[in-house]
Amino acid sequence: MYEPIRTKSVHSTVDGPNPDFPHRSREEELDIQLAGHLAALLAVTDELRATQASADLDTADLDTAAERLAEQVGRLRGGRTPVRAPMSGRREAGLAALHRRAHALAGRALVVAASRADTAAAILAAERMDAHTAALGPRELASR
Repeated sequence: MYEPIRTKSVHSTVDGPNPDFPHRSREEELDIQLAGHLAALLAVTDELRATQASADLDTADLDTAAERLAEQVGRLRGGRTPVRAPMSGRREAGLAALHRRAHALAGRALVVAASRADTAAAILAAERMDAHTAALGPRELASR
């Protein structure tokens, strides 16, 4: 009734993994994802630092957070430190918008860190979420 299949399926790996195609493990993918979220959070943190410095506000907490974020990104990227662009000449967004963006990025990083079982990154992400929630106030965060 049906003719048997005579060619190899393009969907199966009968011969094993293809050495020409790079394969990553789940842990490597999560490392890449987490490093990306933390690097984005670092960029927003640097932007917040520049905005608060220009408004003559205290940036000590943000300085410490930026150092810790850079350390975690470097660890996840095998010792390569993240590139950090100077904030001069960039359009400054409002503080509330930057805090909301940082809170969202920290939340994404927390989810990936938790699924990866990376305690140090999860604690850092949770602390950053708390800091941005405190900077915004719970009402302003909920209104977005």
